[in-house]
Amino acid sequence: MLYYLYEMNHAALAPWRAMADAGITFWRSPVNPLSSTQLGRSWAASLELFERTTRRYGKPEFGIADTIVGDDLVAVEEVEVQAKPFCRLVNFRKMWARKTKQHKMLIVAPMSGHYATLLRGTVEAMLPHYDTYITDWVDARTVPVLEGSFDLDDYVDYVTEFLRHLGPNTSVMAVCQPSVPVLAAVSLMNAAKDPCAPSTMILMGGPIDTRRNPTAVNRLAQEKGAEWFRNNVIMKVPAPHAGMMRDVYPGFLQLGGFMTMNLDRHIDAHRELFWHLIEGDGDSAEKHREFYDEYMSVMDLTAEFYLQTVEKVFVNHDLPKGTLTHRNLRVDPSKVTATALMTIEGERDDISGVGQTEAAHDLCSSLPKEKKLHHLQPGVGHYGVFNGSRFRKEIVPRIVEFVNKNADDRTAQKPATNGRAKTA
Repeated sequence: MLYYLYEMNHAALAPWRAMADAGITFWRSPVNPLSSTQLGRSWAASLELFERTTRRYGKPEFGIADTIVGDDLVAVEEVEVQAKPFCRLVNFRKMWARKTKQHKMLIVAPMSGHYATLLRGTVEAMLPHYDTYITDWVDARTVPVLEGSFDLDDYVDYVTEFLRHLGPNTSVMAVCQPSVPVLAAVSLMNAAKDPCAPSTMILMGGPIDTRRNPTAVNRLAQEKGAEWFRNNVIMKVPAPHAGMMRDVYPGFLQLGGFMTMNLDRHIDAHRELFWHLIEGDGDSAEKHREFYDEYMSVMDLTAEFYLQTVEKVFVNHDLPKGTLTHRNLRVDPSKVTATALMTIEGERDDISGVGQTEAAHDLCSSLPKEKKLHHLQPGVGHYGVFNGSRFRKEIVPRIVEFVNKNADDRTAQKPATNGRAKTA
């Protein structure tokens, strides 16, 4: 019922948003003599805030047109390599003047509410060094029920299939939520002696063992239990969406959770936007728009995937306890022998606490020390683990150095710098 009320509210506000758009155009029109006055800017700012806080934000574009490799500016083309019902495998193909081969890097984006475009900065940082791919997850409300279900086992299957498609000596990077299914997929591929098992696995801010330094998110799941989430947050997609009648965890609920965790900060940000607009500070206002256009864009998750993740990862801790299974086959990270492991955490991460991702080193007990590396990045939170200036300057060089060290071909480029990090 809540999903239907959400849709009705969105529809009811549509005429008011249209009027707000018209008002913004009027008050900012250069032919309007009041547009440059305090009154005109105040009205325009008020209308923009109303429109932005009541709209539905669509999926953003990656919008990556080029990258710099060495001293060369190289054009980039976004190419769909594989298309499955719940995910697109996208390659950011470089349009080289001369044919150049690079080591392949698969970035597994989180399926936790936001679109894969949240990792735009991660992709841009990897592009100069690697032939970069990303999992572009599909909004569950757009997938017809006839396409079937999608659960945690399917997630592992998708990752495995993509790695096999990319072939031997690929590296895989999991950002946040996919750390568990990626570690599961790599463990199963290593156990099966799969030649396409990745040469390197990078896990970033992921919930490998949420018993370590639990956060508010972890404690909520532990206290409520999977059944509470099943009864309170799972809803059916209403018409006219293509996925109508599919059970989902709606994106607007996830966004509400994100917002309430730091509500004061978001209120202050919108208050500052209002004053930036009145003062004519276009640069600051545009930075706000860019951030919230991405942050407010959310997608629905299939109910079966969401509930299994809550139960197996956050409530039962199946992976660190050794009880996680994939299609009735036990997942054993100690079987990982051919894939080097790097883990990265943020000192101020309030989503995945310090130590939760590092726990992967204990689980991958058969890997020698020289094939393991852990890096704790000072001064960053969850988002800073995979984006921002410190990510680009301090984390990326360490990733490049570690991946190139463990790549078993001669296509990898030289490390950007000699970084120092904690060895697990």
